Amino acid sequence: MAEIKVPELAESISEGTIAQWLKQPGDYVEQGEYLLELETDKVNVELTAEESGVLKEVLKDSGDTVQVGEVIGTIAAGEAGGSESAAPAPEQASAPASKEEPAAAQKEEAVKEEPKAGNGRTIASPAARKLAREKGLDLSEIPTVDPLGRVRKQDVASYQKNEAPASAPKAAPKANAAVQTEQPGKPIERERMSRRRQTIAKRLVEVQQTAAMLTTFNEVDMTAVMDLRKRRKDAFLEQNDVKLGFMSFFTKAVVAALKKYPLLNAEIQGDELVLKKFYDIGIAVAANEGLVVPVVRDADRLSFAGIEKEIGHLAKKARDNKLSLNELQGGSFTITNGGTFGSLLSTPILNSPQVGILGMHKIQLRPVAIDEERFENRPMMYLALSYDHRIVDGKEAVGFLVTIKNLLEDPEQLLLEG
Repeated sequence: MAEIKVPELAESISEGTIAQWLKQPGDYVEQGEYLLELETDKVNVELTAEESGVLKEVLKDSGDTVQVGEVIGTIAAGEAGGSESAAPAPEQASAPASKEEPAAAQKEEAVKEEPKAGNGRTIASPAARKLAREKGLDLSEIPTVDPLGRVRKQDVASYQKNEAPASAPKAAPKANAAVQTEQPGKPIERERMSRRRQTIAKRLVEVQQTAAMLTTFNEVDMTAVMDLRKRRKDAFLEQNDVKLGFMSFFTKAVVAALKKYPLLNAEIQGDELVLKKFYDIGIAVAANEGLVVPVVRDADRLSFAGIEKEIGHLAKKARDNKLSLNELQGGSFTITNGGTFGSLLSTPILNSPQVGILGMHKIQLRPVAIDEERFENRPMMYLALSYDHRIVDGKEAVGFLVTIKNLLEDPEQLLLEG
């Protein structure tokens, strides 16, 4: 008998939530085959079987929080045919029927009496347990037509539909104070926040409570960058097999500004400042389950093409939920681009423990005064720098943002910066 344990994931992660079991009790699994998906604060991890055999018991269901090292199931060594022993036999699920009892009566008895696991719990699929928990139902009261007596998700769904009036009072006491504002008869839908969304919410509140966060703004004329991209985009793509985007220009400009204003590349640890002599730039990416910030390592050593390739690679992994923990940890400064969604102006929130984050926004044609007599329509972008005022003064923050503005309005300087 082999135990399925939650493995060590990373130094900063001590627990996770079971997103879903990919195998059910009684299923035969090969060594290395995926068993379940575990949701952590930062990434989702698929756990594999360490040996072949039959998934005998599931000790934790979908939605349960589990600790590193905790046993969450067992695998019994054996062939696929041995899976019959992993679940109670039909005759164990109910009292033995006499020979005179018709088959229909036996089936009825099987429906009425649910089989119990060794710990006294009704045997049910993880999906059924999750749905029952969400609906506030008692699994032991839900009938099933499964030949082994196991409660399935569809049993819970149909029971809820048929028994809604009777079960509604049971769920009412669980409502919290905030729910009291709901109006009877109005349609609502509840869904549990993912662990990642809970973590994002918690950390954003913590940043606002612990950091002295301020935001300073400026605007940049994107004419020079857009002209350069227009002239060089075809040759750049042909030579490097990647498109020349805006992010490489902004990343290069941020690195140059961080070298000039090193306090924006620091963090606070207790009563000490930690000045970082490396430039690992986090790029905020909107994924299906929430915002993630993969890190472009040693951005100061990468070419424009190298930066574009790395950002594209990380963004794809983020959308596919394939980022590793290493790709999400250790950034020294963050860039976020709300302009891709049409945002004209915003105040980005710090990515703790970093003390600076640059917000890019939508490029919009606006009339700009060229001199006292002339105006021109120019592609303008608002920039926002949020910073921790505990270690960064306004003078440095404004100087940092002006440096980025100047470099982008004369992008040839970025070549000189290396």
